[in-house]
Amino acid sequence: MSAVGVLPRDELTAESGLAVLRGMLEGRHPAPPFSETADIWLTSVEPGEAVFEGLPSARFFNPLSTVHGGWTAAILDSAMACAVHTTLAAGEGYTTLELKLNYVRPVLPSTGRVRCEGRLIHRGKTTATSEGRLLDAEGRLLAHGTETCLIFPVPARKGG
Repeated sequence: MSAVGVLPRDELTAESGLAVLRGMLEGRHPAPPFSETADIWLTSVEPGEAVFEGLPSARFFNPLSTVHGGWTAAILDSAMACAVHTTLAAGEGYTTLELKLNYVRPVLPSTGRVRCEGRLIHRGKTTATSEGRLLDAEGRLLAHGTETCLIFPVPARKGG
């Protein structure tokens, strides 16, 4: 498990997106606190690709005693957004504009560790699109989706 913390914005934007994410994998940068809370962890990153693994548990149950669709959305958003994050130049930021998901199978604690693969589809000057697939340990599709992100310059902080 990686160290968890918040990377200051100035450090976050000083490197390319790919370098920041690789820094998390190498332990130079902390994983975001969300990873620990949701038990969703970045495990691999390449240009235009990001892979997360997660462990669904009863902590994320909805009233039907299945893992809440929000947890599934969170791991898919993480993988798809980080696929876009790999394309950022130093000084660029992004945010999710749109997220479209299809739930194929229920996610249960008995599903075990899952793998979520995000891949860049298109990167433009101000928007990028990506796709994601959530798979169980046997490679069965649990959910899939697409995402659109807005890309923007991050202004330097004034006065430190």
